[in-house]
Amino acid sequence: MKDKKNRDEEATSSKPSCFGFPISIFFIVVNEFCERFSYYGMRAVLVLYFRYFLHWTEDFATAIYHAFVALCYLTPIIGAIIADSWLGKFKTIIYLSIVYTIGQLVISISGIADITDTEGNGLPNNLSVHIALAMIGLILIALGTGGIKPCVSAFGGDQFEEHQVKQRRRFFSIFYLSINAGSLISTIITPILRGQKCGHVAQACYPLAFGVPAALMAIALIVFIGGSPLYRKSTPEGNIMLKVCKCIWFALKNRFQHRSNQYPKREHFMDWAAEKYDEHLIAQVKMVLKVLFLYLPLPMFWALFDQQGSRWTFQATRMDGDFGAIDIQPDQMQTVNPILILILVPIVDGFVYPLIAKCNFNFTPLRKMTVGMFLAALAFIVAALVQLQIDKTLPIFPAADQSQIKIVNVGNLSVDVTLNGVSKNYSLKPSEATEYTIVMTADIESFEVSYGAVNETFQPEIQHGTRHTLLVTNFPSIKVLLLDDYEDKPEEGKNAIRFATAFSNIENITMNDKDFGYLDELSATNYSLFTKGQKLISFIIDGIEYKQNSKEFGFGSAYTIIINEIFAADNFTLNYIEEIEPNSFHMAWQIPQYVLITSGEVVFSVTGLAFAYSQAPANMKSVLQAGWLLTNAIGNIIVLIVAEASTIQEQWAEYILFAALLVAVCIVFAIMAYFYTYVDPAQVEMEIEEEIARKKAEALEKMSYSENGTIYVVQSNL
Repeated sequence: MKDKKNRDEEATSSKPSCFGFPISIFFIVVNEFCERFSYYGMRAVLVLYFRYFLHWTEDFATAIYHAFVALCYLTPIIGAIIADSWLGKFKTIIYLSIVYTIGQLVISISGIADITDTEGNGLPNNLSVHIALAMIGLILIALGTGGIKPCVSAFGGDQFEEHQVKQRRRFFSIFYLSINAGSLISTIITPILRGQKCGHVAQACYPLAFGVPAALMAIALIVFIGGSPLYRKSTPEGNIMLKVCKCIWFALKNRFQHRSNQYPKREHFMDWAAEKYDEHLIAQVKMVLKVLFLYLPLPMFWALFDQQGSRWTFQATRMDGDFGAIDIQPDQMQTVNPILILILVPIVDGFVYPLIAKCNFNFTPLRKMTVGMFLAALAFIVAALVQLQIDKTLPIFPAADQSQIKIVNVGNLSVDVTLNGVSKNYSLKPSEATEYTIVMTADIESFEVSYGAVNETFQPEIQHGTRHTLLVTNFPSIKVLLLDDYEDKPEEGKNAIRFATAFSNIENITMNDKDFGYLDELSATNYSLFTKGQKLISFIIDGIEYKQNSKEFGFGSAYTIIINEIFAADNFTLNYIEEIEPNSFHMAWQIPQYVLITSGEVVFSVTGLAFAYSQAPANMKSVLQAGWLLTNAIGNIIVLIVAEASTIQEQWAEYILFAALLVAVCIVFAIMAYFYTYVDPAQVEMEIEEEIARKKAEALEKMSYSENGTIYVVQSNL
């Protein structure tokens, strides 16, 4: 065994190095960058994929998103057990990276509408197939990303020799930087890829948005395998988590079996494991449990923190992303978090903490974590205030028993329109439109349209809870056309556009590269979605092509464009009938809530891990890491439950609910922290070893007695 260890050390020292670092770590850093790009890039657009491709509700999309994130934080425990007890870190990373890559590929395929598009409209006709593929892909991704999470950084640390403490510490800084770089770059790029035109019908390009992260994961796998000859690979030595779990389970079981009063009580429930496990392990488990007890309130912080990728992204879809030189997509606002981390970490460590120390305030780790939780709660209060302002700009949609009707005169004379049954009368000039009128659907009897002395009555077919535009014209005769309007904000902050006219034979209607087909007499096209900006409109009448630039579109609007009054090929009138106003509350107003929650993350997350590591034995750090990840998983499960079970209708009220829950938990945590006694694990372990040695000495003490002048020595079996 000793010879094998010596051979491993000789092999390690013979590995090539660069600037004092093993060359193998460069493969590991590149692998981590690509993997984090893959994960965060896919996750950035995931909730919008659920909402607008799979057509799930916002609540259900939020629930599934957080179920996926929770699974990603549960599977590291499985990965750690596989690596430490069976395959070793290297093989675990290889095998689970293959699973990971397959998962990314599967979810990329799930975004291809053409798989089930039987009508040629660019939309999937069998969502069940896409949902099944998406769920399979996400499960494989969760197993892959979670499974390799505890292995990659530890495997990187294994590449250094014992005396390379400085190099190892610098490696972990570079490793952390690669994580943030991958996260930041991917969160900027994948929303841009999602916005590209995709397929023969210009829809959001989810296959590309998921495909590029899949390619990066494949590159990560290839790079990692490429460094194989250079790696220092250790054999599995058993998993401490399993040993701790078995010890705790035995103590609980033994305590339950001896619950009768006839058995003497023991100081701590873990003392009931003494029949099977040594005192040193039991003492270490006690220290770990003391820290894990403090973890109990922590999931609530993660419940708020991880909503940046779900609720806050949906919030951004209803905001104005015009930042002057650039337009920010709703899912790109998540980049504010990694940017702020890179800014705030050195500021907090280099200025804030030293300044607080100079004020003679004992800012302990647990106090820092309490402040972090409070800042996250404040972030959600700000998010609620932002949501209230957004709600003021949103259109009023009809209730379940109501309908909304907008009337547009596309004739060349003034018109009078009466909604019989609801006593509504309107007089409109040519090209004039009314605002939406809310009416009780059941009360509408008929539409009466009058152009001068000529009038007609029409019987409508209106469903409850719908919005409509009523087009009326007088040429060649009195006609009406009832259009179904958008009943929510257009998806992803885009603009829903359609064309209508009373003219005959308008062909090849296009806006940029989108073909709307043709219109004949009183008719309208279907809606199509467009990004912000000015578009080129063209159409053909009697072989003559007409062109004109559109108005400047914003974010999240809906228009019916009426083609009327044609004078020349470059001189015609388009009447823009606004059905949904563009987003007017600016996306920059989300920045304060991002600043608050990122500040909370800096003082909570970084401090929390450092505190846990400082309060437990060196060989128990993996147990605490697993416990930390478990709090994140439970936090996401909390969001899942609230999203599906909550009866709260207003989003701002849900934000306040989460903030109130975190404040309550923050108070509980502050009380727990007040009574917590900090320990030095090294000192405690030394005292434990001294106590064990003392007990052994007592047990081995000679029991001497004299018989006929002979000394007999009786020793304990210890």
